[in-house]
Amino acid sequence: MIRRSRRAAIRLHAPLWTSVILVPLLAACGGPATHVGVSATRRVPRTTTSTTRTVSSSSAVVCSNASVVASWSLTRRAEQLVVVPVEETEVPSIAPAVQDGVGGIILFGSDAPSNLGPQLAAVESDGPGGLKPLVMTDEEGGEVQRMANLVGNLPWPRTMASTMTAAQVEALAESTAKSMAENRVTMDLGPVLDVADGPGPDAEHTDGPRSFSDNPSVASEYGIAFAHGLQAGGVIPVVKHFPGEGGASANTDEGPAATPPLAELQRVDLLPFEAAIKAGLPAVMVGNATVPGLTSMPASLSSSVIQGLLESQLGFNGLILTDSLSAGAISALGMGIEQASVDAIGAGADMVLFNSTNPVGDSQSIVNQIVTAVEAGTISSARLDDAVDHVVAAKRISLC
Repeated sequence: MIRRSRRAAIRLHAPLWTSVILVPLLAACGGPATHVGVSATRRVPRTTTSTTRTVSSSSAVVCSNASVVASWSLTRRAEQLVVVPVEETEVPSIAPAVQDGVGGIILFGSDAPSNLGPQLAAVESDGPGGLKPLVMTDEEGGEVQRMANLVGNLPWPRTMASTMTAAQVEALAESTAKSMAENRVTMDLGPVLDVADGPGPDAEHTDGPRSFSDNPSVASEYGIAFAHGLQAGGVIPVVKHFPGEGGASANTDEGPAATPPLAELQRVDLLPFEAAIKAGLPAVMVGNATVPGLTSMPASLSSSVIQGLLESQLGFNGLILTDSLSAGAISALGMGIEQASVDAIGAGADMVLFNSTNPVGDSQSIVNQIVTAVEAGTISSARLDDAVDHVVAAKRISLC
């Protein structure tokens, strides 16, 4: 946002992807994650927009998003990594956080006001330099919809996969995305690519019918179709919960949980994410379960998961978001959202998500802790700039 009965024997339907046997993890990525800064950039931003400003007849200065970001204060850069939560009925309350420059807004609730779009437009206009936040929510289907009253009801993903063709799912997602975009919501925290069967979602299971299928081929086909529909409708999809929580021992929202061992993830749970990366999908949410054989820390705080597995091995170079750092799996470590945010950014995440009863104040506290970590060298300036570059690239704008 986690235990399910293990999936039935896997029947590989005609896949959209080519099976890949993951090479063993590099030894450097094999241990538990620690609170370590990252000293080098990890990946090339997906988009670099440049323009040329002529300063004389014989010379010119090239402007790029990266060069503009590098000129910002540490605080302004850190703001772009924070996603402020808000109830969809209370959007004006987060205006101060948007004025400070937060990179994103996440909407909670289940009954969006009819004037959600105008409210978001008014808040977005306060972004410094005209840089608007990404506006995101969970519009998966079934009982996981925040604005069904505005965009229409979606079936559970499992129901979609069992009653519709992939093309029909893509068309439905496109229609939904167009309605989301009309209401100024620009990012959907979905589709779920976990491979799951059984009950849920509940305290013991992350997914239940949130998963398209317990067959990785079907989960890949339908999840990618849903994501492509969102893109066609003007909304950015975020696939989740990497590296796969369909077989996790519990629901990470409630407390600590572990995925199946890495070797099993490689055979089953990782396959839809591999397919999504090959399909060029732009954003991934990293979950909060630990991964036996790879890390004893929650995946969202682990450089072994983010930089080692997701980026180095699978070749992902898009936007990386955390699952909620307010989750029970994080708080069980005795860690507050500020320290968790620092660890997540240091491990390779680009944006941090959390829930709060004091969203503006907590957002400011997270930003202050990130700035302090950069000044102390716990997070390198290069890692900070790399994260901001990816956030700005996801917004598809030129800062020049």
